[in-house]
Formats: sequence, structure tokens, C-alpha cells
Amino acid sequence: MAKTTEKAKAPRAGGKAAGGKAAGGAPAAGGKDKGGKTTYAADPAPRAGEGTPRLRAHFDTKVRSRLQQEFGLANPHQVPTVEKVVLNIGMGDANKNPKALEAAAEELALVTGQRAVITRAKKAIANFGLRAGMPVGCTVTLRGPRMWEFLDRFINVTVPRIRDFRGLPNRSFDGRGNYTFGIKEQMIFPEIDFDKVEQIHGMDITIVTSADRDDLGMALLRELGWPFRGEQPTQVA
Repeated sequence: MAKTTEKAKAPRAGGKAAGGKAAGGAPAAGGKDKGGKTTYAADPAPRAGEGTPRLRAHFDTKVRSRLQQEFGLANPHQVPTVEKVVLNIGMGDANKNPKALEAAAEELALVTGQRAVITRAKKAIANFGLRAGMPVGCTVTLRGPRMWEFLDRFINVTVPRIRDFRGLPNRSFDGRGNYTFGIKEQMIFPEIDFDKVEQIHGMDITIVTSADRDDLGMALLRELGWPFRGEQPTQVA
């Protein structure tokens, strides 16, 4: 009599094995683990919060039409808007004190809600004892809803906490509609706990706009309620 043998079929890639698990051994999406709990696959690209940020809604409903009428722009696409906000912290002693750099990156993540990126030196400078590749600071680039939410919090919550505040400078434009200013200490942000601060440091904030002229960029920030020095800021409903 001829003997018959059966070959076990191996699960295909991405398929399910016995027990509702994927081929890699992890519980499949919608399956159950050993404890009987339903498991779900993690979202690789988490979405932003639902709804339109308040400052973005103000820009779409009021600021856009005001700027178009003020500057006589025939095409609505010529109206400038905020493209991104960049926060940068420079730590000259980051190589000697790496814990201070880690603390600054964590504080920047708390302020912006986004993980900070460690910046490194591009070339060596012997006078500063700097070699290429050494960490020199951290930075965060905000776009989309997080950018609008950060601007709204900064204008209405953070700026009033600045000591002896008399307005932000109105001459900090670069000639292309981009605005850069500095902060002396990170304590003005309400997200930072005073008891956990190891070192007081400042930061540079750059607001990049789509305007190609300084007057357009300044008018955009003014309509968004930016507190320029010597001016009464516009109230955002």
C-alpha cells in the first residue's frame, strides 16, 4: 500500500495563523490576544484633532478678505498666509552637558506638542572647540493645525506672561515677509513646570509666510492679533 503524507501549509505573509495571530506572531488587527482582549493595529499616521483651529477660522473668514481689499489683490491666491513656525534652541555647552540638551528638547516638545530634533554642527570650528557632528541644539517645525494652535496660544496666553512686556519688535522682518524674534527665557510658557527646570535658556522663533514683501507679512501678523510694539493688537473673536 502506498503511504500518503500530508504537508502542513505555512501561513502566507500578512495572513492569520492559528489562534487569530499574524504570521509574525503578533495579534492580528481585530483579533484577540491570550488574555481574550480585542487588539487593534496602531495607526502609523495619527491624524490631528478634529475641527478647525480658531485662528485658522478667523483667517479664512475675515483676514483673507481684509488683506485682499487693503492691498488690491485681484487673485485670492495672492493673499499671504502662514506656512510654518520654526522654534530653535541653541545650546553651546551641549557636548559638555548632554542632560541640559535633553531637558531643552523635552521642554520644546511640551510647548509645541511635537518631538524636537537634535541639531548638529555641520563643520568644525577650532576656536569654539566644535567638531562636525557634535550636538549644538534642538529645533521643531510646526505646520498645519499645530502651527495655528501654537500661534493662538502664544498670542493670547504666553505673551501676557512676559515680564515688563511692551510689545514685540516690528523691524524683525528679513525682507521676504518672514518674521524672527527671540525669547530670553522659556519660563513664559505655561506648559513648563518651574520646579522641573534645570537651566534657564532662550529660543528663537521664526514665522515663515508666503508673502514676498515685509509690508504684506506685517499686515498678516497684525490682522492675526500680533502685539507689535507701540500698536494696539487686533482682537480675535
